[in-house]
Amino acid sequence: MSNFQFPGLNLAVTTPFDHAGRIDYGRLEHNVERYLAAGVKSFLFSSGTGMHVYLSKEESEELIRRGARIVNGRAKVIAQTSALLVEDVIERTIRARDAGAEGVMVLPPFFEGPTDDQGIVDFYSEVATAGLPVIGYNVPQAVGVAVTTELLDKLSEIPGFCAVKDSSGDLGKQAALIRTGRFVMNGADPLVPYALYAGCNGLIWGGANFAPRTCIALVEAAAEHKWDEVRALWKILEPSMGLIWEGDYVQSVYAAADLVGYGAGVPRKPLRGLAPEKLPAVRRALETLMEREAI
Repeated sequence: MSNFQFPGLNLAVTTPFDHAGRIDYGRLEHNVERYLAAGVKSFLFSSGTGMHVYLSKEESEELIRRGARIVNGRAKVIAQTSALLVEDVIERTIRARDAGAEGVMVLPPFFEGPTDDQGIVDFYSEVATAGLPVIGYNVPQAVGVAVTTELLDKLSEIPGFCAVKDSSGDLGKQAALIRTGRFVMNGADPLVPYALYAGCNGLIWGGANFAPRTCIALVEAAAEHKWDEVRALWKILEPSMGLIWEGDYVQSVYAAADLVGYGAGVPRKPLRGLAPEKLPAVRRALETLMEREAI
């Protein structure tokens, strides 16, 4: 399946904030330029790692617009356009398209929404009318809706439905999705090498914010089936990728990125910066990685 639109590493980039909690667009440009220099070829703006749910509609749209302008054709641009109302998702998707996004990632209805397959299919069918490739988002532990193999088959018949991002963290279930032959993207940091070996088509990776060079090297090695090299690189990445998944995910990614040199401030309220007593564990997990990622 070589015609997948978003292969390899798609960086779920952090949204930088200043001390007043406002989006820091200067820092955004600084970080994006560094990620481009490190070899990142695709960005997801207004991602979960980038605190989409704590951005206003206007902020999210401006973030996507400015992000696409900074990238300026040097990499692909994906935007998250999730919202409770399908009409809002469509409007956001149209604005993302007009801003230069090449695809969108969209959660299923995530608050007392439909749980039956047809309700989910109807939702994504409407979203797809906005004219951009749609990446569905499977995160049942947060949304309460699981994308099964049967549902993925139905979704993949929708014109414009591109793939599903699986952040369930369940390798067995993700492997089952991959075996359908449909496009599947891994979104669970601790599963990266295993998902690549299983045949996932791409990654949407938040942890790559603090390890872009090493993450890209791992993805490239996997593409060439150099599995011994993948394992060696994963040995460096595994401590931090496992740690951030254990809890306080967003706060941990922001803290780790700051330590490595891709600072984005602290997460916006209601989240806070990572608790000081948790920082030593992050530093230990990054010890070897920081040498490779020195900028």
